[in-house]
Amino acid sequence: MWYQGGAYKQAVKHILILTADAGFGHRSAANAIAAALAERGGDDISVDIVNPLNDPRTPAFMRDSQVDYDRIVREAPELYRMGYEASEEAIPNALLEGSAALLLFNVLRQLVRDVQPDVIVITYPLYQAPLSLLFTLNPPAIPVITVVTDLSAVHRLWFNRAASALAVPTKAVGRQALVHHIERAKLHVTGIPVNPQISKEMRTKAELRHLLGWQLETRTVLVVSSKRVMHMGGVLRMLNHSQLPLQLVAVAGGDDVQYAALRSTQWHAPAHLYNFVDNLPTMMLAADCLVCKAGGLIVTEALACGLPLLLTEVLPGQEQGNADYVIHQGAGVRAESPTDVLETLFHWFADDAETLRATAQRAKALGQPNAASKVADLALAY
Repeated sequence: MWYQGGAYKQAVKHILILTADAGFGHRSAANAIAAALAERGGDDISVDIVNPLNDPRTPAFMRDSQVDYDRIVREAPELYRMGYEASEEAIPNALLEGSAALLLFNVLRQLVRDVQPDVIVITYPLYQAPLSLLFTLNPPAIPVITVVTDLSAVHRLWFNRAASALAVPTKAVGRQALVHHIERAKLHVTGIPVNPQISKEMRTKAELRHLLGWQLETRTVLVVSSKRVMHMGGVLRMLNHSQLPLQLVAVAGGDDVQYAALRSTQWHAPAHLYNFVDNLPTMMLAADCLVCKAGGLIVTEALACGLPLLLTEVLPGQEQGNADYVIHQGAGVRAESPTDVLETLFHWFADDAETLRATAQRAKALGQPNAASKVADLALAY
């Protein structure tokens, strides 16, 4: 504190959030935490979100890995699965952490010197090892809070004992952390951070649909794709010709080719088409169900919005854990084909949508719309 103008002022707290752009989830979680911190601190909190993988001093192959991630997942999923499973073993995981510590050490050392944070929050696991090495060689250590961004069966890379605190999405992930010798006192079950505005939205579905220009009373199926999603076109074609009483909301997720295909389609059902959007949580709150892949971000946001899920594509590894979590808790189903999607919707819409409402209630019970606020409070406690 310092004395100014006849009163004591609280010193500004500097929080550094480290993220990555391999998929949308890591940065989305970082943005959600920053938004929650802004709500709490105003001018008394300074927040920097940085992706060290984008630093020019980071080796080119590591910078490029973020761009290559989508391509490998889409074109060679089995290769991705093999790499994921191999790196889960103790020795390969240790080699991966050791390599990251050496390759990112100088980048993170300079970043910490420049920002001089009071607390570091990370939403990407690869930074834990280099930070541990940095603070071993250059004490004192700055508190590090690791925020896990997958719901279940997460990679062991997240469980680094050097972290001051580990924010986990579920009790099941907390149990995994204990198996990997994380101290129980460091564990905090927060959920995965999502936009804090989700928990504050008070408007009805009809009001949100009016805002978005959708039909107010029609059953609304939100279909979200991206460059990593292979088969959403078939799902949309099936629903377009199903004659179900529904309206379709299709988001291409920045895939220009897919968006052009949507624009050229002859739609027999009411259809609202988007390429990339920045208000997906609002769309989720306005929809009745969601068709998507099993990514940690989109699944977490859907649960926070109480939205039933039809999971059409599941990446081996962390996404399989996300899918299992949703399905076992009754908040959604695995739909392996367009026919599965159609069959599920017939069941969900039957009997005045009784099954759909029950599934939505289970999704809402799993949701953690206040997760970002919990992580923000954890950061401010240090």
